[in-house]
Amino acid sequence: MSVVVIGLNHRTMPLELFERLTIDDAHLPKALGELSSRHDVSEAVILSTCNRTEVYAVAERFHGAYQDIRTFLAETAYLAPDEFADHLYVHYDREAIRHLFTVTAGLDSNVLGETEILGQVRSAWEQAKAEGATGPVLNLLFRHGLEAGKRARTDTGIARGTASVSYAAVEMAAERLGTLDGRRVLVLGAGDMGEGMAVALASAGVDEVRVANRTWDRAVALADRVDGTAVRLGDLAASLTEIDVLLTSTGASSIIVDSGDLEPLLAARDGRPLLIVDIAVPRDVDPAVAELPGVTLLDMHDLRRFAQAGLADRRREVHAVERIVVDEVDRFVDASSGRAAAPLVAALHARAEELRRRELDRFRSRLEGLDPRQQAAVEALTRGIMAKVLHEPSVKLKDMAGTPKGERLAEALRHLYDLDDL
Repeated sequence: MSVVVIGLNHRTMPLELFERLTIDDAHLPKALGELSSRHDVSEAVILSTCNRTEVYAVAERFHGAYQDIRTFLAETAYLAPDEFADHLYVHYDREAIRHLFTVTAGLDSNVLGETEILGQVRSAWEQAKAEGATGPVLNLLFRHGLEAGKRARTDTGIARGTASVSYAAVEMAAERLGTLDGRRVLVLGAGDMGEGMAVALASAGVDEVRVANRTWDRAVALADRVDGTAVRLGDLAASLTEIDVLLTSTGASSIIVDSGDLEPLLAARDGRPLLIVDIAVPRDVDPAVAELPGVTLLDMHDLRRFAQAGLADRRREVHAVERIVVDEVDRFVDASSGRAAAPLVAALHARAEELRRRELDRFRSRLEGLDPRQQAAVEALTRGIMAKVLHEPSVKLKDMAGTPKGERLAEALRHLYDLDDL
């Protein structure tokens, strides 16, 4: 049984193909149910963000689990496996653990050290738990992974400065326009990314922030938080004739702003340019919009290039974070190995106690003449002997758990003491 991660991200494949393999929140429960019912997958978490789609799984058989997960991704995206299989990356056991901790530490993000990934990982794990897709292995792994990510940001400066995709999107818009002072901006989407962009805008000197979202109450709540105005999706066209900047990141599975719908609105803008920053995956804005006169469209490719600038301070922290990741992987492996050995050690002690009690009962008639103090001494003596005899085997079993020698020792103990049910 192994922990595996099989996935793809913004660096391994074209955006046009990657966005087809994302899994939005609405489809996640069904996807988790389908994945965890596969023959060789006993636990599963799906992490699908604007940067990556990854399946973390406990595999009963590695090759069988790989086939199960690849088939699941193909069926989810309505793609033939050959269309994306070459873009998949695969890690298992220690490397799978290291990969998750690298992700939570912000080393595998578009924006180095980004903070939003911690919330995304936590959400993915909590959804998997809610659907009954996780068990003791992945629950321990993800709990520890989140702790590793928090430590990376507490003990180093990896999150110093702009350390989120949403803040980077706002900064990229400001750089492209020279300033956001006096601009009217519409944020489309009130999820985590939309909220991050709206909050960043509140301190960017904009003249007005508008918020549109599929759920009206969420649009109102976010608009109120930033002293902005909520806009109904039905009024989106009217806002597009008035604003200077559109920032969008929804969880929609299809295009929201189509080129054919936007083109007729441009006449009402009287030649004023429109900047659109689309950081949604799948994209919210039709790529053909970039061909319209007066419209500038930036997406995740542009954000990735923008995020490479001004990272000198955070790059200096990478080695320190990598050392934390290695340390946390070692700590997790030790903890999980000890946890795996604990039931066998407990069973061994229980069997020894059973034998000790049985022998005392066998000699009970010879001990009846002892007074309470003497009986207590016999009890303490036999317990002490048992503890000393079992101490060294227990320590070695815990120290060697997870190694081939440890497995041989465990198997020998199971056989010698009739513990085959563990």
